[in-house]
Amino acid sequence: MLLTEKIEEVSFSPAEKEVIRYILTDYTRIENATVKEIAEKNYVHPSTLIRVAKKIGFHGWNDFKDAFLKEQDYLHNHFIQTDANLPFAENDSMLTIAQKIASLEQETISDTLSLLEHHQLQKATELLYQSKQIKIFTSNANLLISQDFALKMRRIKKQTSAAEIIGEQVYEAYSTDENTCVLMISYTGENNMLKRILPILKQQGTTIIALTGIGDNSLANYADCHLRLSTREKLYSKISSYTTSTSISYLLDILYSTVFAKNYQKNMAHLISIGEGYDNRTSTSPVMNENHSPKIQVTDAIIPN
Repeated sequence: MLLTEKIEEVSFSPAEKEVIRYILTDYTRIENATVKEIAEKNYVHPSTLIRVAKKIGFHGWNDFKDAFLKEQDYLHNHFIQTDANLPFAENDSMLTIAQKIASLEQETISDTLSLLEHHQLQKATELLYQSKQIKIFTSNANLLISQDFALKMRRIKKQTSAAEIIGEQVYEAYSTDENTCVLMISYTGENNMLKRILPILKQQGTTIIALTGIGDNSLANYADCHLRLSTREKLYSKISSYTTSTSISYLLDILYSTVFAKNYQKNMAHLISIGEGYDNRTSTSPVMNENHSPKIQVTDAIIPN
């Protein structure tokens, strides 16, 4: 849930409402302003600002201010050219549609990258790398994207599976343990099925990586690590989940790549050795053919005879 949404659900006093009106009208006005200055602008006592922050769930005004400015800065940046919900119009030509979808996906990747925090990515990579088993819990179209990630991970000997059968997620959750890392993927972070198994996963000692939209949500609050998805789409008033799908795919590609990089030489040698032994495809394209040695140092100790 975004802070602007949470604000709408809170009951404020008349004085507190003045402060809310002030920050929602132009959020940039509070960026460099002190509590005293904001209070004077709204003819309220400075303690009013602290009460506002606490009602929204923060310890104090500065904590709220930092989170609010960060959220507003994100919401007012990127996607200047393309509407994530209606990226093309009814009468657009096919090539115009193609161009707009290309632009949308490029902007989505840039948007997702802007939300990525180094320490969260580092932690997620380490959790996946150290785990003996990786399970993915998600739903709908996200499951198809997850299956591709699971396939890639299994190819580098990371036991990865996606919980696919409806009704089996609880049993899958109970099959985890302290050596399992779970990826939970939900745009809203409030998927009922995923919320149902959260306590089970914690009980089992499982570590959790959540991929959700920005803002406060149940999965993010429960997770050991949180990676944020591009958050531009409405729930259903849209042509398709273009940005959500692209954002999930991009983050999963990043996670696969960062885990791969932990044992770069070994993983590369493993893939090449299997390809040499079992991939019989041929091509006349100089881009595709394997006539030339790969540009990587591979030791004899790694490749089996």
